[in-house]
Amino acid sequence: MPDENDRLWEIRYRHGLPPELKEMQARVEKVAASAGLDFFPVVFEMVDPEEMSMLAAYGGFPTRYPHWRFGMEFAQLHKSYTYGLSKIYEMVINTDPCYAYLMNCNAATDQKMVMAHVYGHCDFFKNNMWFSHTNRKMIDEMANHATRVRRLVDRFGAERVEEFIDCCLSVENLIDIHASAIRRQPRDDDDLVESLRQRAAEGEEVDLPDARHFKVEVDRSYMDSFINPAEDVLARREQALERSLELKKIPERPERDVLGFILENAPLHGWEQDVLSIIRDEAYYFAPQGQTKIMNEGWATFWHTRLMTEQLGTAAEIVDYADHHAGTVAMSPYKLNPYKLGLELFRDIEFRWDTGRHGRDWTECDDLKRRKDWFVDERGGMQKVYEVRKIYNDLQFVDAFLTEDFCREHGFFAYGYDRTSRQYVIESRQFAEIKEKLLSSLTNFGQPLIDVVDANFENRGELLLRHAHTGADLKMDWAETTLGNLVRLWKRPVHMTTMMNGRPLRVSHDGTGGSRTWLDRKKKSKPADEKAEEKTS
Repeated sequence: MPDENDRLWEIRYRHGLPPELKEMQARVEKVAASAGLDFFPVVFEMVDPEEMSMLAAYGGFPTRYPHWRFGMEFAQLHKSYTYGLSKIYEMVINTDPCYAYLMNCNAATDQKMVMAHVYGHCDFFKNNMWFSHTNRKMIDEMANHATRVRRLVDRFGAERVEEFIDCCLSVENLIDIHASAIRRQPRDDDDLVESLRQRAAEGEEVDLPDARHFKVEVDRSYMDSFINPAEDVLARREQALERSLELKKIPERPERDVLGFILENAPLHGWEQDVLSIIRDEAYYFAPQGQTKIMNEGWATFWHTRLMTEQLGTAAEIVDYADHHAGTVAMSPYKLNPYKLGLELFRDIEFRWDTGRHGRDWTECDDLKRRKDWFVDERGGMQKVYEVRKIYNDLQFVDAFLTEDFCREHGFFAYGYDRTSRQYVIESRQFAEIKEKLLSSLTNFGQPLIDVVDANFENRGELLLRHAHTGADLKMDWAETTLGNLVRLWKRPVHMTTMMNGRPLRVSHDGTGGSRTWLDRKKKSKPADEKAEEKTS
């Protein structure tokens, strides 16, 4: 990127908007707050198209660690803008205060609409629970990451550090995107089992633990036999003793956060741990944006349409606004538009909860005329959309509110690639198939679900992963390349169990090449020997 450091750092120290846009921001902010939006303070900066492309390549941040992929993304974005193929109107990042960037070549009407859109995003960032764990000072954190990596480059050389970053980025999606919402409780006897293990390791003879550990305290002694049955207490004591005598498995339960497990257990050098922790931290920061793309863009579009048509837009601006908005929500037969889907789902929720089209009576009504004329004056639409905005992510949002009536009204269909005609064709208009396909694409961002199940596979210190097969087979060349990069991190061979064409398969990589073993027979085959058709997960 040309003069990236100077150009992007300069953006951080600019002084905001020109006077006319400052007045516009004050009005938009006042109208957004009066409509009920709750947001962090918003700082707008004006940038030119080249700077906007740089910021977009960096994920909206003025500075990131040095890596070739940011330059490649910048070149793609800037050429796309130069040739008139795309245009970035705004960019906003999840921080406190929220920083947003406006293109200096946008018309005044566009700037007003974009500001209203940004305030919708800022409200969503602040109030949606899936963003609650994120670092609101990530601009400074990103700058610290950049400084740390540049110091490593000075110390170990650009090629060595960049090669390791390439390896880490290839597996940056192997995190547990739900980790922030899960609090795994230890078993009641975990501490006792660990103490028994330590006593056995020191040569002590270990017998059944004290029964009192497994009893619930009672106020009346006559109730003890009912609350703490002797056979139940004995069974739990024996189970605890058996667990203490077993070799401790690492991990004790399947671990979805593969990067975190490698960071804690792989024999990495200190600088490698530092780089991997940076990649993992940033992956967790960006994860909620991937989990809420439809909702976030839909919410921002829902509010910019409402604010522009009801309070902000003038009669002279309405045609320009409508033209820009139509481009934003335009649908493609080959690609889902999150702006359009999110907007229409929020509108549908508001309408349904205003008119009582929810609940048991509505669901069980099979009279088409009655459903068409259904009206119960509840006026709970806005309350419901705020509730949805707060607690849902895209997967839950679509699962809960994408209805058969909605799909029929908007002409939804499922499509697939026809190898015979070499074209994408409509596969189904059945609601169940449409919804299943959409939910599948939203589960874990449409990427494979991978768990660590054994860090000492076959007692050789090798890593065993498990692919949770959900209907689509893995693309094997990608899987083997990923395993090869995991070998670079784990320092020993890595294996993964999966299903291929309905058969159990173990894919392995030892750092020099991959191999596959069918688990329903004892024959090993090289990747080139397998000609079976593969579906991509």
